[in-house]
Amino acid sequence: MSTSAEPRARRVPGEEGVWVFILGDMSVFALIFGAFLYERGQQPEVFAASLRELDVAFGAVNTVVLLTSSLFVALAVQAYRRRAARAAARLVTGAICCALFFITLKGFEWSQLLRAGLDPSTNHFFTYYFAITGLHLLHLCLGLGGLLFLRRVIRRATSEQRDTLIVEAGASYWHMVDLLWVVIFPLVYFSAT
Repeated sequence: MSTSAEPRARRVPGEEGVWVFILGDMSVFALIFGAFLYERGQQPEVFAASLRELDVAFGAVNTVVLLTSSLFVALAVQAYRRRAARAAARLVTGAICCALFFITLKGFEWSQLLRAGLDPSTNHFFTYYFAITGLHLLHLCLGLGGLLFLRRVIRRATSEQRDTLIVEAGASYWHMVDLLWVVIFPLVYFSAT
């Protein structure tokens, strides 16, 4: 049985420039992760003792929150491609709520550590902990701004090919933010030597 329809050409979601940025950004994080692992090897006792000061529950809940947000964003892109703009906007709103919840939890976690006298000057572990999680939080805040913009694009009365590229590019960036956390969580919260 043959069909007369031609197969659709495969393409990378979003725009190529976004992927160059994402790969570059992930390379910077990889270097930071490498430096963290090197320092951990140099000071295993300090890192092991410092690790016990972290509340793994914060990291675990934030992991679930970000994975949920990624699911919302993926479903939003699918809905947008099907021209279901209302559903796509609701799903992006769900991802925005997840991002805000992540930021709130991170604030509570940092506050708890700072009240206990643990800050970036405490030792190398906490220098890296605050640097890595802070840099990730900055990326998450930028991604949150991107999600707010995506929701605006999705709600437009008209939909053009350029809008689809914008939605896909924003979703790709958001997935990078989530992927980085999936690496950060076990690396930082379970980095026993």
